[in-house]
Amino acid sequence: MKTYSLTAEPRVDLGKKAAKALRAEGKIPVVLNGGEPFELPFKGTLKPGEKIVEIENGRAIITTALTVTNDAIRKLIYTPDIFAIELEFNGGKKMAVLREVQFHPVKDTILHLDLLEVTENKPVVMSVPVKLEGHAEGVKAGGKLTLSMKKLKVKAVYTEIPERLVINVDSLGLGKTLQVGALHFEGLELVTPKEAVVCAVQLTRAARGAAAAAAAAAGK
Repeated sequence: MKTYSLTAEPRVDLGKKAAKALRAEGKIPVVLNGGEPFELPFKGTLKPGEKIVEIENGRAIITTALTVTNDAIRKLIYTPDIFAIELEFNGGKKMAVLREVQFHPVKDTILHLDLLEVTENKPVVMSVPVKLEGHAEGVKAGGKLTLSMKKLKVKAVYTEIPERLVINVDSLGLGKTLQVGALHFEGLELVTPKEAVVCAVQLTRAARGAAAAAAAAAGK
């Protein structure tokens, strides 16, 4: 994956009123989740924006409330590409990936971002864009290639996740489908259900006519 550099500021004032005021200034509230779980009680010192969240009995993680500018995240959000985010805040840097974007239901403006902290030894689940390559046999026979799933979910350490999942369709015949279960990518675990159809070569009216004519000719 490509790396996207993002600078954030700690967010101390929380709540709906504070978030609304930030948006009026062209800023977006962000929460950074993840990190290594630890045993309670917490013995360290929290930095600005940090909060302890208990995840199970006696164990917790630290989430960080941040803010970024609209301009800073525009190229991160409005793109089909995926990124590993180099997030700079509180005088340090952490790696993260984009987990969720919340949009305004009417205006379609960005209301909130959820980021997930990642490391080089802990797998993460991400949706990766699909790219088809090759010339399907079914298309040569007059069919139409359709892409049903533009992204597939994979599980791996973030350093092993590619920008695209490239799928060759040369052998895909007329009227045939390609399911997730037939795919394999080195170092990646596919999380999308195996029976899900990624792409297919559909019979067109012209292809049906040609097949019928061929069958009729063969029967003479």
